Amino acid sequence: MVAKDSDGAAMAPSTDHPLPAPSPRTPLQVRRTGIVLKPNNLRVVIRPFEPASSQRVERILARVLALSEPEVDRLLARVMVEFHDRHQKIHSFFIKRYEQVKSFLLTDQQLSENRRTLIGSYFTQEYSLESAALFNPSMVWHPEQSNLPEGSRRFLVSLRATGEGHVSSITFRSGVVDAACRIRMDEPTRFVTTPETIPHTRYEKPLFQRKLSELGIDGPFVGQVLGTVGEGFTLNELESVVHRVLTQNRPRQREHESIMQGMLTLAKANYEVEYSPDYEISERVIFPSSPAEAGGIEDARFVQFQEEDGQTIYFATYTAFDGKVVLPQILETTNFLQFKISTLNGPEVRNKGFALFPRKVRGLYAMLSRQDNENIFLMYSDNLHFWYTKELIAKPTYSWEFVQLGNCGSPIETDQGWLVLTHGVGPMRKYALGAFLLDRDDPSRVIGRLAAPLLEPDALEREGYVPNVVYSCGAVVHNGQLIIPYAMSDYASTFAVVELDQILAAMERY
Repeated sequence: MVAKDSDGAAMAPSTDHPLPAPSPRTPLQVRRTGIVLKPNNLRVVIRPFEPASSQRVERILARVLALSEPEVDRLLARVMVEFHDRHQKIHSFFIKRYEQVKSFLLTDQQLSENRRTLIGSYFTQEYSLESAALFNPSMVWHPEQSNLPEGSRRFLVSLRATGEGHVSSITFRSGVVDAACRIRMDEPTRFVTTPETIPHTRYEKPLFQRKLSELGIDGPFVGQVLGTVGEGFTLNELESVVHRVLTQNRPRQREHESIMQGMLTLAKANYEVEYSPDYEISERVIFPSSPAEAGGIEDARFVQFQEEDGQTIYFATYTAFDGKVVLPQILETTNFLQFKISTLNGPEVRNKGFALFPRKVRGLYAMLSRQDNENIFLMYSDNLHFWYTKELIAKPTYSWEFVQLGNCGSPIETDQGWLVLTHGVGPMRKYALGAFLLDRDDPSRVIGRLAAPLLEPDALEREGYVPNVVYSCGAVVHNGQLIIPYAMSDYASTFAVVELDQILAAMERY
């Protein structure tokens, strides 16, 4: 899947409507840092290898079972020598994979630990998660800010890592910015580890039923299933009830199978994962885990959200892609160790590019969106997971954004209003970064806007997987400076710094 949003067809401007002229204000002084975060094909993760059919699984098992015990020991030793130093806890992963395929064994014969481990290795593979690209970064302040010099802050950057088959995942880097806005990145380790899925995630029946209705999954079969489960239920409980109800309706089994798959797919799109604190932040990767994410997890926009009771939660809106359909989702964490992943719901949850405000506005959650793939909308909701209305607030206006306009992350609160970084697409599908300002009390009002781009791809940034693109998923302000992490032509990422007051002063005011 192409990393950027789909093309829109740009209409040539009529001679009766001259192009808006850029302001003659002083050009912005944007400082490029020279830091480049490049994809590294040495960073590989182990993941399950799933043969195409149960018959292939059985044949592989039969071949390993035919080996003598000395042959098993020699072969396993060779595997461990070759792969042990490339991964953490690889033995445990092999045993876990054995447990997942042992139901295909024809007998209950006890196998040696080495044979079980060797079987697991045959159903495991490496994946170079960032071999193709490391891009579309989002920056937030690290939850741990101790032991730093005065004026310095520690930060986290999430990135879209893309590897074989163009499957994307979320990976992380960390660093420190000092009082003078000099950025120092922490060196990532070579290890990458996927989290453990928390098995007892509970689903709330009323919310689950509302989402099923939105998806058009309804009828007597759904009623039977939901009438059997409790007000809160786990995936295992749902699977058990679904299969039991399906068996009870055997004459209509084929008719109900698609409904059953729809219910299970929705449940699997809402899950929790957890990392061990032993793993460095750069070793953690959120890899596609549900059927809705089979084609990748794209463009996470992280925001440090302040609850009304003072609690801080990190949210990230992102796009799940199953190879055909995009599904906006949201994840939340307080510590970057445990993550809860949920679907976003409601009739206005369409397309991509959702960005949550960092606090409630007028007692409601607020979010930017772009349902029509061209304009920026504002949404409000009293429930973080359900969105029913939208309001148009910004259209493509200047020549460098005539094709489409979108946000580049969550709004940043300033004394003068909500600063929104944008991306605009112009001639030759060239992307540029811009900005506008929303009223703090009424974000539906645009009160300022840059007439000229804030940042365009320079000669070193325009070549890549998708040429002529700069793109960001979220920036921060530090000591009066706006720090913008951004992707260079969908290949690598870097940082730029510009004075916040310069941006605000350069805006055309409305």
